[in-house]
Amino acid sequence: MDDSHIKTTTVSAAPTVSIETHGCKLNTADSQRMATALTDHGYAIADVDESPNVWVINSCTVTHVADKKARQAISAARRKFPEALIVVAGCYVERDPETVAALVGVDLAIPNTAKHNAVDLISDRLGLKATPCADGASADTGFMLLGRSRASVKIQEGCNQVCAYCIVPTVRGRERSIPTAEIVDEINSLISGGAREVVLTGTQLGSYGFDLHNQSLSSMIATVLDETSIERLRVSSLQPLEITDELLELWTGIGANRLCAHFHVPLQAGSDRVLSTMRRRYTAEEYLASLERIRAAVPDAAITTDVIAGFPGETDDEFQRSVEIVAEANYADVHIFPYSSRPGTSAAHFGGHLNPAIVAERAARLREIGARSFNAFRQQLVGTTARVLWERDEPSIGLTDSYVRAQLGSGQRSGRARVNSIEEVALIEFDGKVMLAEPLTNGTEAKPTVRI
Repeated sequence: MDDSHIKTTTVSAAPTVSIETHGCKLNTADSQRMATALTDHGYAIADVDESPNVWVINSCTVTHVADKKARQAISAARRKFPEALIVVAGCYVERDPETVAALVGVDLAIPNTAKHNAVDLISDRLGLKATPCADGASADTGFMLLGRSRASVKIQEGCNQVCAYCIVPTVRGRERSIPTAEIVDEINSLISGGAREVVLTGTQLGSYGFDLHNQSLSSMIATVLDETSIERLRVSSLQPLEITDELLELWTGIGANRLCAHFHVPLQAGSDRVLSTMRRRYTAEEYLASLERIRAAVPDAAITTDVIAGFPGETDDEFQRSVEIVAEANYADVHIFPYSSRPGTSAAHFGGHLNPAIVAERAARLREIGARSFNAFRQQLVGTTARVLWERDEPSIGLTDSYVRAQLGSGQRSGRARVNSIEEVALIEFDGKVMLAEPLTNGTEAKPTVRI
């Protein structure tokens, strides 16, 4: 990269940093770790209305839209903070480092493989020496969580499955597990800082422990529940064949009322032929059986999913199978991805790529069906109760353990600070966007409590 256009960033006091995170919860975990490392070395997280010395964009590259979002964020950051050091990190850089480094506005590009060295790289560019805090203390959890009430903890990274459409194995590498003891230590540190919920995240969670002695996802979760006091523990995503009876027993046993009743289980396609071509390792029948297994063990569970519209060669009849499953599965939410050809994936070389207009039409149809499912699931919750982790005040907005967003209804804004507290509420109405709630401490009558 030609550095001649880069302005010198003058720092007269503790340098301030803002981190903008794109993409998945694994990126959220990376951003939170990066924030902790920076604050541990004398940096400060900038206030919302403050112009930072450093603006970091932790990028995603799962689709061409993600790449476009990163480029737009770079341009916006340069316009808004002309004197700041603009840093782009993450998957987009890992996939195409030369292109990202050459973008106008980019001062420093850090791939995933160098994120662990982000403090030194940023400090070098600022002309500063990265010095650990004198007392060696960890950063305040408000910094580590970057304004969130939920902490994302990476339990593994990488993927060995190499689905035909997916760039993740290229930008995240081969599967590797974080030792259970390290996960426990990190969660206990977060609890000490005030965290109430931890999200276990990774690229392929069900493979956890394959490279460790006598470890599995089930055993790791059991250890976390036994050796930490975390109030809410959320598992971010599971593949259908990873949902075993042994795993589900954690929700009804040691993890009852602590493991969140929310399961994200990607479908991707309803056609067995398309699933096979994608190199997914299950059939539609096996997928649906996994949903039945979840609901038999955790009847009030919320299930969310991902679906790809317009995969190369997908016929009308095969697309219709996806439509049928999305319409019938009673999902709490559906994330629809129009197929995006990614350089470096095998699907990019397949024949049968569909006209973009057809892909867009199919995506729109699935989104419409998914929206109906989203609304119907929430209508079922009216009159029940839930425990909400509040994430902001005035109005008070937070998430139930089933990942349903709730807000105190009109007249319920007492002015009391609720952020980062867990409160039992009655869900009184769905307004088309969020569940309106009333605190049960007000004496509100509701149907018998269910775990949601």
